[in-house]
Amino acid sequence: MRGKITKTAVDCMKPGDVIADVGVKGFTARCLPSGAVSYGVRYRVAGRQRWLALGLHGQIAPHQARLLAKKHIGAVASDRDPAAEREAQRVRASCTVNGILDSFVERHVRHLRTAGEVERAFGKYVRPRLGDRSIYNLKRGDIAALLDDIVDEHGVVQADRVLAYLRKCFNWWATRDDAFTPPIVRGMSRTKPSQRARRRFLDEAEVRDVWRSLDAAKVPAAFKNLVRVLLLTGQRRKEVAGMSWPEVEGDVWVIPTTRRWKGGENTVPLTKMVREYLGTPKASGFLFSTTNGQKPFSGFSKCKAVLDAAIAELRQSEGRPPMPRWTLHDLRRTSRSLMSCARVSADHAERVVGHVIPGARGIYDRHAYLEEKRDALDKLATLIERVLNPVGNIVVLRR
Repeated sequence: MRGKITKTAVDCMKPGDVIADVGVKGFTARCLPSGAVSYGVRYRVAGRQRWLALGLHGQIAPHQARLLAKKHIGAVASDRDPAAEREAQRVRASCTVNGILDSFVERHVRHLRTAGEVERAFGKYVRPRLGDRSIYNLKRGDIAALLDDIVDEHGVVQADRVLAYLRKCFNWWATRDDAFTPPIVRGMSRTKPSQRARRRFLDEAEVRDVWRSLDAAKVPAAFKNLVRVLLLTGQRRKEVAGMSWPEVEGDVWVIPTTRRWKGGENTVPLTKMVREYLGTPKASGFLFSTTNGQKPFSGFSKCKAVLDAAIAELRQSEGRPPMPRWTLHDLRRTSRSLMSCARVSADHAERVVGHVIPGARGIYDRHAYLEEKRDALDKLATLIERVLNPVGNIVVLRR
């Protein structure tokens, strides 16, 4: 029936009753089978009738519902569809940061070597602060505030890592959602890669200190052998730590693509000096392990601290100053520098450490360079032996 929608009229409604307001075209009150009265607006878009709910009687008053109805009728007059806009807003609100992170991890990150680090960064830094937010409501200020907090508690390097992961995630989602514009822009990074790059390498005295202290340090033999292989091969820590017997074919170690930081697989010839620290060949298992080959070696921080203490004790006993801070990755930089000292071709040395050769050469030159790598690593081993057992005034690496 038609009439003015008032509180008195609504209170008298029975299930099934409908009142079409005479003052605002399309404004309607319906009494549901449950006895509750629902306010709404009927309108047409492209010849089709639509219904937009405004709320239940008791939650809003009739005069409030009338004002909402007028607003939406005005939108219809401007060729808009209030119901479609509300649905789009609901969908946008349901796209939370947590939901996008879950999709990104499942579809893009799971197979990556860095999956654990990416998930840890999201779980520790992003989800607690932004997880429940709609991605469409995120502002640059939200990202900047997040980075500020990370810088204050964990430093600029960690902040830039989190920013890189978030940028990748948001750009990935933007390729799937026309309505989403990533809130990350150029200039939000706190440092430049060139500023973060370490340049530390060990000189010949420091190489000898590390090697000698490994014998004295009370750490597992797996750690001692692993550190020496790091220096003798120039490979990355995680690649060496995850080295397994199925990857070793005679005197050649093939690092599969799945364990490489970037690029394809890397073939590393194993010199006689390296093989001394690998142990007896087996059918399976990890080479550097404290669990009889079942799991790769872990606990680097604790063992590194013990090794540093042994180095400090050695240098103190000889009246020398403490050794400057160093990391296990510095051994990789040291190996590469020693190969240059041994007159190894820069091209061959880069291939030994597994760097991607840039440009067309990296794409078209598919030669394995196995013998060239073997010669480079033999020269490296010879030079390291000379460093460990110096004869005369031999100067290898100086800063």
